[in-house]
Parts: sequence; structure tokens; C-alpha cells
Amino acid sequence: MSNDNAVLARNTDQAPINPLCAQTVAFSHYNNLSAQLPIDPKSGQLVAGGVREQAAQCFENIKAIAESIEHRMTDVVRITVFVKNIDDVDTVDEVYRTFFTSYLPTRTVVAVAALPLDALVQVEALLSNGVGTIPNAPQPGDLIRLANNTVNAPMDPLSTQTVAFSHYNNLSAQLPIDPKSGQLVAGGIREQTAQCLKNIKAILESIDVPFDDIVKINLFLKNIADIEVVNEVYRRFFPDSAIARAAAYVPARTVIEVAALPMHALVQIEAVVSHGDGTPPQAVEDRHGLIVEASNTERAPLCPMSTQTVVFSHYNNLSAQLPMDPKSGEIVAGGVKEQTEQCLKNIREIVDSIGHVMEDVVKVNIFIKDISAIEAVNEVYKGFFPDATPARRVVGVSALPMDALIQIDAIVSNAEGTPPPA
Repeated sequence: MSNDNAVLARNTDQAPINPLCAQTVAFSHYNNLSAQLPIDPKSGQLVAGGVREQAAQCFENIKAIAESIEHRMTDVVRITVFVKNIDDVDTVDEVYRTFFTSYLPTRTVVAVAALPLDALVQVEALLSNGVGTIPNAPQPGDLIRLANNTVNAPMDPLSTQTVAFSHYNNLSAQLPIDPKSGQLVAGGIREQTAQCLKNIKAILESIDVPFDDIVKINLFLKNIADIEVVNEVYRRFFPDSAIARAAAYVPARTVIEVAALPMHALVQIEAVVSHGDGTPPQAVEDRHGLIVEASNTERAPLCPMSTQTVVFSHYNNLSAQLPMDPKSGEIVAGGVKEQTEQCLKNIREIVDSIGHVMEDVVKVNIFIKDISAIEAVNEVYKGFFPDATPARRVVGVSALPMDALIQIDAIVSNAEGTPPPA
């Protein structure tokens, strides 16, 4: 990699410190924060009280991290809220309103099977990084954050539909809500999946961004057994354009079974989208002509529904990796240690195939079937990330594709950017 950008991992003693990950990892124009548990940084223990107190502590930790890197809560681009009980969302929202009083980031809310330390809530944030991370060379000009809503997709009083910053649009997770009625669409998983994707398409059309500029999709399913029906609908939307069909382009993807979703929905879909022009004030003739590059290698498992990694600008967005042997196409033998190792080997092969190294990973997301097995996972994890640089998220799920015990995805820095080929 070039020295134009640097991966910058930072910690503050004003928020909980985890020896396995950095609190925030900045690269280019984003700060990637580790998911924050409701831990009092002074005691190192969960705060006393219920979900209200725990939610407040999560946000206080995020605020402390943001302030330690000379940012504010208004620099948050996206918030992800994981709760143990979906009925707690209303209480979490009351706390949320006290931290976001005017500007609203994009947001995803899901209930999961378990959280570390048996917490009731965990909150994750993605922050803008206006000066970038070019050593000793601040970004010329001022980047701006663009928050957009359209009446053609469901409106939410607690989130913005899409927030663009630098070269990415981060969308709020879309529920299968009819924007006209404000209610879930009639029907089952097929109809709900179609509505989620229609809502995403409507948001993108409102900001003049093509559907095939999506670089990463996160699918939250109430029942993992519904995935085949979801895939049938998914194929109708991807690829969308003639150019994408010719290249057989599909975004990177992660599929997650959740315990519950807002409004008792069966599916919810989150998208990360490229934004070729960036968001600094600039003349049209000075705008970048970045491209989306999709890459696969036979050294890692191939999937017809997703690309292993999609690079745009300064980030590589990886699909979640199952503990699958790429040669046999089967889950590796053994328990959670062996499966964790295979997931991380697959990630390493993908990273290596695009000329990067594991030190370029800025964020790791771990989905584990038995949260009590996290210590065994951590033993393996340390071998791949001995410097504990990447930010990290860990959630417990009740089921994973192919009945795996663990699934891991990653975001990787890309110092060179993705300009058009010469």
C-alpha cells in the first residue's frame, strides 16, 4: 500500500478499553468505532439499572470517544442499536433523543439472541473524519455531510434515510413499510423483502444514485430458513443495470438471523452505497471519477449471491465469511476454534488477493451462535490481529447459514482509492 493514508487506531480512558480492539479506527474520511457496551469506564463493569441506564452509558461512551478525537455527536453518520428485547426499543429511543436533538444520523435497530456480558443493549457508531488521515496533510477544502429524505420511502422521526459523507452514502435499514400507508406491506417474507428493496431503490433514486452503486448489503432475517425465498426476490433487483448484468455484479453481503425486528417485521435490509462525487464543495470539472471494483478469489468460498469484496474509494467492503473450506464447499470439521480460524483464513485470502494485508483491516464484525464461546474465539482472533488494531463488534445469534457456529465480516482500508483505469 502507499503511504498516502494511514490506519489510525485510538483509545481513551474516558471509555471502556478492550485489549482485543481499538475504540476507534480512522482511515481516510471515516472513524470506525467498536460497538459500545454499557460499561462504566472507571469500574470496568456494567452500569447498575435497566435498559435506560445501559443505553445512556453506551451513548456516553460513544460521546467520550468522539470527543477524545476532537469530534462531536453531530459527526455521527450511522448508529446501530442492538437490543436483547425488542420491547426495550421505546425506552432506548427516549435516551437516544437526548443525544441527537437536531441532526439525525442513519440508524439500524435489531434485537439479537445475546450480547457480551449479558448486556441489554449495545450501540455502534460510524463517524465522519473531516480531515482524513493523510499524515501531516489535512484535506484541502471542507467536506460536508449531506442528510437526505424522500417521501417515496418510509420516514422515521428518529433517523435520516441516507447520510452522505465523502465517497459513501450510508442508508438507514429499511423495513418492509409501504411509504404511503406507513404500515407493513401485506403478505409474507417474499412481499416484505421486495418492499425493503423498493424502499432502498426509492431513496437512491431521490439522490440520483444508481441501484448498482450499492457496495454492501446487510440482510437481517427473523428466520434464516427464509433465505431461499429472499434470494429469489434479491435476484430480481441485482444486477439492476445492463452494465451490471454484463459484469454479473452483485454487492458484498452479510446475512444475519435476529431475534426480532421493529414492527414484528420478518426482514430488514441495510445498504452502504458509493457516492462517486464525494461531498466537498467543488466544481463539476474537479469531481472524481471513482469506480466500483468487485473482486473474487478461488482461495476463499464463492457465492453466486454476493461478491467477496467490493472496493470503492478508500474502503474494501467484505462479504461475511462462513467457516467453509473453499475446496470442499463444506463447513470445516471441529468446534468453534476451528470454525473461527477458517473464517479468518478466508478473510486473509480475500485481503491478500487484492494486494492488502490483515493490518489493513479497520473493522471486524463477529456473529456467534453461542456467546459463551467468545473466549475460545478470542484465542484464535489474537493470532490474526496481535496488535488489536481493528474496531470490533460481537453479537450472539440463534442461527447462521449452513448451521455454522460463527460468521465474520470485515471492512478493509484501501489507501490507493479506485480511480478509473488509465
